[in-house]
Amino acid sequence: MDYRALLLEGSVQPFLLKARYGIERESQRVTEEGQLVTTNHPKSLGNRKYHPYIQTDFAETQVELITPVCQSIPELFRYLAAIHDVCYRSLDGQEMLWPLSMPPHLPLKEEEIRLAKLDRFEDVLYRRYLAKTYGRRKQMMSGIHFNFEFGDDLLRRLFAQQTEETDYQQFKTKVYLKVTRNYLSHRWFITYLFGASPLSEPNFFVGAAGPKEPVRSLRNSSFGYKNHDDVQVRYDTLPHYLEDLQQMVEDGKLSEEKEFYSAVRLRGGKKVSDLGQVGIQYIELRNLDLNPFATYGISEDQVSFLHLYLLFMLVKEESTDEKAIKKGSLKNNVVSLENPLQESVYQEEARQLFAELKTFLQTTRVEVAKEFLEQIERAIEEPSQTLAGRWYQKAKEQTQAKQAVAIGKTYEQKAWEKPYQLAGFRSMELSTQILLFDAIQKGLAVNVLDEEDQFVQLSADQHIEYVKNANMTSKDTYIAPLLMANKTVTKKVLAQAGFVVPAGGEYVTEEQAFAAYHEFSDHGFVVKPKTTNYGVGISIFKETPDFADFQAAVRLAFAEDDAILIEEFLPGTEYRFFVIDDQVKAIMLRVPANVIGDGQHSIRELVAKKNTDPLRGTNHRAPLEYIQLGEIEELMLKAQGYLPTSIPAEGVTVYLRENSNVSTGGDSIDVTEDLHDDYKQVAVAAVKAIGAVISGIDFIIPDKSQPASNPGAYGIIEANFNPAMHMHVFPYSGTGRRLTMDVLRLLFPERIEPDRN
Repeated sequence: MDYRALLLEGSVQPFLLKARYGIERESQRVTEEGQLVTTNHPKSLGNRKYHPYIQTDFAETQVELITPVCQSIPELFRYLAAIHDVCYRSLDGQEMLWPLSMPPHLPLKEEEIRLAKLDRFEDVLYRRYLAKTYGRRKQMMSGIHFNFEFGDDLLRRLFAQQTEETDYQQFKTKVYLKVTRNYLSHRWFITYLFGASPLSEPNFFVGAAGPKEPVRSLRNSSFGYKNHDDVQVRYDTLPHYLEDLQQMVEDGKLSEEKEFYSAVRLRGGKKVSDLGQVGIQYIELRNLDLNPFATYGISEDQVSFLHLYLLFMLVKEESTDEKAIKKGSLKNNVVSLENPLQESVYQEEARQLFAELKTFLQTTRVEVAKEFLEQIERAIEEPSQTLAGRWYQKAKEQTQAKQAVAIGKTYEQKAWEKPYQLAGFRSMELSTQILLFDAIQKGLAVNVLDEEDQFVQLSADQHIEYVKNANMTSKDTYIAPLLMANKTVTKKVLAQAGFVVPAGGEYVTEEQAFAAYHEFSDHGFVVKPKTTNYGVGISIFKETPDFADFQAAVRLAFAEDDAILIEEFLPGTEYRFFVIDDQVKAIMLRVPANVIGDGQHSIRELVAKKNTDPLRGTNHRAPLEYIQLGEIEELMLKAQGYLPTSIPAEGVTVYLRENSNVSTGGDSIDVTEDLHDDYKQVAVAAVKAIGAVISGIDFIIPDKSQPASNPGAYGIIEANFNPAMHMHVFPYSGTGRRLTMDVLRLLFPERIEPDRN
């Protein structure tokens, strides 16, 4: 079949780079000194029996990080980044991931290499069998498994253009078989470029002679982890492939089909035997060493190149030699064991192969990164530019172990730079990032449905939940958020239920609001939008302002909503109670945006200095928000006799806001243990009256030492249907409360253990 001609068809061209991807990255857990850890798989990572993203491979120290199936390379690396973040920040103590395929210094006694401690006894038995058959040391090598599936749109268009095959499934199977045959015949080229295991560490070769090091890839050589030489299968047809695998099992050469460790594994259903019914759905490349120069063990450029290379393998003319695959394996072993700084014996063949690839790309007009192709060409001409060559030269600067420790620490520190964020999803709201982190950590499947709208899908087996903005869930009825969004309705419902709320009125025009000035002119009052959240457009006057300032406050509120509220100011301290499932899980004292004078700098300069705190950011992507110096803040300063250019005396606190919302630059202080339970009971009862399951309800309490039952002990000023959780998880001071875990417990009680606190 002339696949090259098919790919040039006009209807096919737009779909050439459509594909689905998945990555499984293996790695050893080590101490920051580069020694294998003695700890067990982290308990915080949930149960390995069902975890979709973080598993254990052969040994207890060997983690396997698994992405979901992704529709694009950027999406693939977003998940890869997120899963690595979760893994790094879940490790015990001072642990990190070893960045190399070859394991670190191993125990002298092989039995001291601990097998994975798994729930299913059959999984333990299988690892015992592997240890006996191949040895524990070889099992400690790690690598990248790259799962690749041509886009269905591409294959269907190819199928529609050809006339040789009438069954789509059979056509698809033939496509993958050809790609596999060609890849196996030329995998030495990938080993040349991306092999990255030139050196072993102490005690890898014990009781057996190793090769003369350095080499290009110990892992891909005959000294690596591979089946015995008598394990051979045919790739001409799928029935032959399955027949040979079954025969290998019957002959005792394999314990079961999954023990077949070819450089390419054909994939279909859950079991190898399913291939006979469903055909080949995708292929798994298993011969990729960990790239020590890539944060996640493989780079986006590598994945892009592999995609192009697999397309090329589809169109490349096959050898007529029946033993082409076997010869390809022999070539691969030769290349694997070559000195990484010397030319390969197949250097000229590599040049020819790359020239064919470039011609193919030019003919199909596929857009590729020119710089990376130039880098590949340079590596062909200069072996020192291959991954093995680069790493070996770096290792020679000190030792491989020291360099691996240094680079491993760099990747670990990167994961901890902003521990409140989740790599790959940093553009999302911070509370959502934290929820996604916890969901991944505990083994829930995560699917971001709409990033901009903060809409995600979480699942465990067949149980699916949808979450918006981290805590808007199916547990709340549709009416509850609508009720809380309307501050007038909230007040009326709470007042009818017997709770204390501030008196006031609602206004739909500026003229109506201006006319009400004298109704509030004998006491403090608050002007705020009717339905907005995050403290936007709120002005608080503890004493009656002049009419011009009142007008400015009204206009600010109307800029945020079509209706505003003016209500009495309740004196006291404001507290945010976070209520979920009839429990108060956190209480926050929020201090309004402020700076403390030093007698030298202006308020504007002090604000700029405080905003350099790494915990501060914008748009709810950091635990604290930047302090602003806008119109509302200038009104507040004016009321205190300040201008932004004023220099406050040393030790004097200058407030820039009356409202204490963290979203307007306030500081968050956890006081969950400081308030009496009777206030918590009032908060739970108030949320029940509203009919909500999750709410952030705001109290004004003049004296927290007084019982809540005393007259005037409290007033409820607001109930929030989407209360920010990040300020509780990462408070400015006090104990952090992982409220995102409470949301997950509410949604998935079968997976998330109850909070023991």
